[in-house]
Amino acid sequence: MTTAAARVKTPESPASGWGAGSERPHPAPPAIRDFPAAERPRERLRNQGADRLTNAELIAILLRTGLAGENAVAMATRLLARFDGLDGVVRVGYDELCAEKGVSHAKACQILAALELGKRLASIGPPDRPALGSPQDVVNLLMPEMSLLDREHLRVVLLNAKNHVLGVQPVYVGNVDSAVVRPAEVFAEAVRRTCPRIVVVHNHPSGDPTPSPEDVDITRRIVEAGRTLDVEVLDHVVIGRQRYVSMKERRLGFD
Repeated sequence: MTTAAARVKTPESPASGWGAGSERPHPAPPAIRDFPAAERPRERLRNQGADRLTNAELIAILLRTGLAGENAVAMATRLLARFDGLDGVVRVGYDELCAEKGVSHAKACQILAALELGKRLASIGPPDRPALGSPQDVVNLLMPEMSLLDREHLRVVLLNAKNHVLGVQPVYVGNVDSAVVRPAEVFAEAVRRTCPRIVVVHNHPSGDPTPSPEDVDITRRIVEAGRTLDVEVLDHVVIGRQRYVSMKERRLGFD
C-alpha cells in the first residue's frame, strides 16, 4: 500500500557544506486570510488585547496588506529587521520608509502617524493630565457622562503617586452588586500598569446616589484587596443625577 509520504517526490539531498541548498526556493508565507481565525492579528487584538501582540503584528495591522508572496506580518518583520527594531523604525523618515519594497504612501503615513501618537503620549507630562484632589474632582471628570447612563457602570480611575489621572478603566456594566464584582477585575489594570492609587466610581441610574448595603460590602472588599495588592483605594464615589456620595467621606466600607 502506497502511503501519502511515499507518493510525494522529494529533491535529492544537496551536497554537504555551508552553501548546500542555498539555491533551494523558500516557500512563501501563507496569506493572513489563510491563518486560523484566532491567529490573525486583528482577531488577536480584539480577543486578547493589543498588549498581547508582537511588534510585527501591530505594524501588520497598520500595513493592512502585504505583497504577493509576503503577507503583512512578514512585511512588518522585514521592516523591523531592516531598521534594527521598533526603536529604529521610530527614527525613520517618510522618504526612507517609502523606499522599502511594498511600502506605499498610505502605508508609510499610517505607520508614521501611529508612531507619532505613541511619542506624543509618552511625552505627556503631569500638567497635561488632570489631578484629583477631592471627590468633587472625580465627579467633574465623570458625572457629565455617567449621570446619563441607563445601566449601572463601575469604572476605576487609575492614578499615579501624585494623583494624576493615567486612565479610566471600565470594569462592569449591568447590575453592580457584591455577587458580581470581583476585586481581581477591579485591580487588574492598576496592577498591570503598576498604578499605586485608584478611585472606584459607579452610577445609580435612578438618580439617587445613596449607597446600598451592597455598595458598602463591595467597597469593603475592594479596600481590603487593595491593601493586599499595595494599591491604595482613595475613594468609592457613587454618582446620581447632579448628586454624588463619597463613601470615603461617609466612612462607608473604609475602616
